[in-house]
Amino acid sequence: MLLRDKQPGAQGAGSFPENPVLLRRWRGDWAESQHRGAWALVDGAGDVKDGAGDFRAPIFARSSTKSLQALPLLESGAAKHFGLTTQDFALACSSHNAEDCHTRPVLGLLDRLELNVGHLLCGSQAPGDPAVRRELFSRGEAPSALHHNCSGKHAGFLALGKHLGVAPEEYLLPDSESQLLVRRAVLEMCALEEGEWGLAMDGCSAPTFRMPLHKLALGMARISDPQNLGATRADACRHLTDAVASHPALVAGTHKRLCTDLARVTRGRLFPKIGAEAVYVVGVCGADLGLAVKIDDGNSEAMNRVVLGLLMKLGLLSRNELDELGSWTEDTLHNAAGLAVGRTEVLLG
Repeated sequence: MLLRDKQPGAQGAGSFPENPVLLRRWRGDWAESQHRGAWALVDGAGDVKDGAGDFRAPIFARSSTKSLQALPLLESGAAKHFGLTTQDFALACSSHNAEDCHTRPVLGLLDRLELNVGHLLCGSQAPGDPAVRRELFSRGEAPSALHHNCSGKHAGFLALGKHLGVAPEEYLLPDSESQLLVRRAVLEMCALEEGEWGLAMDGCSAPTFRMPLHKLALGMARISDPQNLGATRADACRHLTDAVASHPALVAGTHKRLCTDLARVTRGRLFPKIGAEAVYVVGVCGADLGLAVKIDDGNSEAMNRVVLGLLMKLGLLSRNELDELGSWTEDTLHNAAGLAVGRTEVLLG
């Protein structure tokens, strides 16, 4: 297996490694755009099995860590105390489209916590689903925090905080008891040493983690195959992966969402999650493998196509699964009139 590993150099804080081109778009006979990035396939022991680019350089993991951040919700007893369901677990891992199947259970959990939408500190966001967005605006209503793609994660944070006695207005503070548990879970799952990680504020105002890309892949390998973890953590991991397998639409949505389609088509064998700025992770349940991808320029369309290309290259999708995912793997580019005008070229070596 070819391993194209570049050791991190002395890039400045605002610099990127010289990562390889992973995707190029052609218009006619000429290259029109290209997208550089890095990726790593890692096992639960932390061994890099394959990869390209400077996958040891740190990136912001953004929402790709949501399942890791949800572990204390189960481990602390909060989930049991408040009667959380598999739907709640899937939503805690989600970046959702604000469809009814997303917002209704989040409201239900807030009600069980004796809290309301005003306690969600993620900010307001227009629904990601275009039909839901049109309907909301046609009624003259403004989006709320409930429609934010992270409202499920935040409802889970509120449940954890309330169980631990953290005031609702303090549940996002990095040094609150609940966020310290979240941080410890992420650091342990990704085997992050002192100096390997950093914290900043995410788009939803929660702490977000900066870490080497291959360590992010390690975390996904461990959560999707937790046999070597302690009993309590392994049980929490299985609850989360089973929840996404049972409710694939809840982790993203029913309208053009790769996370949902991968979980649905593979019946939960793949445990996928997007992060902002073109970060993507996939755990392979029961196979001791985690994949992490970062497209340097943050282009999500390029990210989706590279992820599918990697899953094909690595043999992680069957022929039937690939057929079901055909809309994601089309290489020909068409214009608004339906005419073929170019092609997409995925470059993975």
